[in-house]
Amino acid sequence: QPAPQTLLSVGERRGGDSVRSPAGASPSGFPAAAARRCKPRLVMSSFTGVSIIDGEQCCCEASAVVDAGGADSGYHLLVVRGYSRTKQELSAGESITSDVFTIGGHCWYIEYYPNGENPDCGDFISLFVTNYDNSLKEPLETKFCFSFVDEVEKQTPMYIRAAGKTYRFTDGHCSWGTDKFVRRDALERSSDLKGDCFTIRCDVMVIRKDPKAEDAGGHDTKVLLSDIDQHFNTLLQTKVGADVTFEVSGETFAAHRCVLAARSMVFMAQLFGPMKETSPVIQIKDMEAKVFKALLSFIYTDSFPVMEKDSMEEDAMVEVMEDGQEKEAAEDEMLLQWLQDLLVAADRYDVQRLKCICEKQLSENIGVSTVMSALALAEQHHCKGLKEACLKFIQVQSPSCLQTVMATNGWDHVVLTYPSVLKELFLKFASNQRK
Repeated sequence: QPAPQTLLSVGERRGGDSVRSPAGASPSGFPAAAARRCKPRLVMSSFTGVSIIDGEQCCCEASAVVDAGGADSGYHLLVVRGYSRTKQELSAGESITSDVFTIGGHCWYIEYYPNGENPDCGDFISLFVTNYDNSLKEPLETKFCFSFVDEVEKQTPMYIRAAGKTYRFTDGHCSWGTDKFVRRDALERSSDLKGDCFTIRCDVMVIRKDPKAEDAGGHDTKVLLSDIDQHFNTLLQTKVGADVTFEVSGETFAAHRCVLAARSMVFMAQLFGPMKETSPVIQIKDMEAKVFKALLSFIYTDSFPVMEKDSMEEDAMVEVMEDGQEKEAAEDEMLLQWLQDLLVAADRYDVQRLKCICEKQLSENIGVSTVMSALALAEQHHCKGLKEACLKFIQVQSPSCLQTVMATNGWDHVVLTYPSVLKELFLKFASNQRK
């Protein structure tokens, strides 16, 4: 069986994900530095392993593997050392592959594209996971998730099962991934990049069609995987035993007092404290119904909720497309507003883990037109990480970009409402001068 090719040809697209078929041979004209990667060795690792990308040599070397006995759910770590060198040496469409690892009795490897899988995503890092079996007798249904090693909220089986799509790997479509995993400028501002190094975790979950599938120890694999999130989500959706009702923006939501109180000290005080609500329907003001629905979903499942678009937003998207503006920019704007609204709701009800997830995602998606609104949000809701990310973003901007920042409505709002932030910003600029 030949070693995985460094480059794969582009195939069909489905949503924000990509599926590709293997190219027949390595393309000509590939940079010499990028070609100097090691040939992946087949490592019978069922659960975990580590591959290290050496930026100086633009190659991958195996560091350590651990065999966990053929589990259907596992992960592999990809450590990128010398990130800036990989960015310089490889062009868009050129990748470095990890070592081959084994999960669920199937062989896989990861592809890392520092300048995007194609020119359309040249500002992003792309990541793909590829099946490396000789042949697949039938389609292999799999869920997978890429995350930074510290994003623990994305690494639980319940999150992967609830938030991840199911992908079908076949001989014709043996590679799936995301062509826009993270913007490079966002990575370079984040705490995930340390000493020109970062670590990606790739979780793979092989879905067995046979409900009686067993692992090497004879245990039913479906029993081994936690599904408490599904049970609680069913409880929320069916409303069985619900004993409290909320009205938000004209919509009603039934829930369970004990579940809410267990997850939020604010709900604990509101529902069981000395000043507890006695009304049969509790009114929630200053919040959209879709945001409260997402908050409830997280409280019950501990999984980050998917953004929902209402009919007005969909109509606005159509108008944007008709005006010739890019759909992607409009979707990004809606996503940022969604994250901001969700962060406010999480802070209001003291759901700290949800607040941290929103804060981290906002920190990774700061732009010239949105940085001041994000900074005001961070100051108002005591988000130190988001505030620091905004200040660092402003600190490194060119004079022309700073003029654009100062022309936004958010600038005037911050100057008038949070003058102390302006002092901190001046100190940042002063430190630039000293350097």
